Amino acid sequence: MSTEQSQDSTATARHWRSYGPLDLHPILVHAMEAFNEHGYHGTSVRNIAGRVGVTVPALYYHYENKQALLATLLETSIKDVLDRCRAAAAEAGPAPLARFCGMVESIVLYMAHRRSLAFLDTEIRSLEPANRARYVALRDYLQHMLLDTVEAGRAEGVFTTDIPADAVRAVLIMCQGVANWFRPDGPLTAEQVAERHVLLSLGTVGHQLPAPAPRAPAPYGSR
Repeated sequence: MSTEQSQDSTATARHWRSYGPLDLHPILVHAMEAFNEHGYHGTSVRNIAGRVGVTVPALYYHYENKQALLATLLETSIKDVLDRCRAAAAEAGPAPLARFCGMVESIVLYMAHRRSLAFLDTEIRSLEPANRARYVALRDYLQHMLLDTVEAGRAEGVFTTDIPADAVRAVLIMCQGVANWFRPDGPLTAEQVAERHVLLSLGTVGHQLPAPAPRAPAPYGSR
């Protein structure tokens, strides 16, 4: 699996659609690749050290243990998503519809461009209680950002779902799934996938899209 990195939160806030290199320690890069290939429990510290080309004691000098590697990777990922989502919402302004579309787009773009990091969300079950609680709190914050926007949209009449919490949960699950199947060499770009998921998400929260303009019939002689 290809190595993926991310950029710092300051640059992210300036343009949340941009994806350049991010300063991940080489140990984290190789740990991410090993966890994605073999799973957390199928990966040993010795295996990660061998990939990096250092001794096990040298690896422990930088990170306390394998759990610290996973927790650092997952927190790096969710914090990047949150930074981009906040920036997208700020750019969209106060209108709930625009904010919702921007946030969904930012999440899907992240899942497509940072799929190796995003895919590690499946390893949340491997986090120890304290690390899991910290990660879940950050993930819940993202969910509440979307839910608050949907509730504001319901108050304005732009969203009509009667089950906003369930709708938001469904939207997030759908967006997170992009990390499982998206490929850069596939038929759709990350931007096209994001555009489609925004439309799907709008339907999930009960936004009525305008009907497409009727197409004029072709002249008889051209049929």
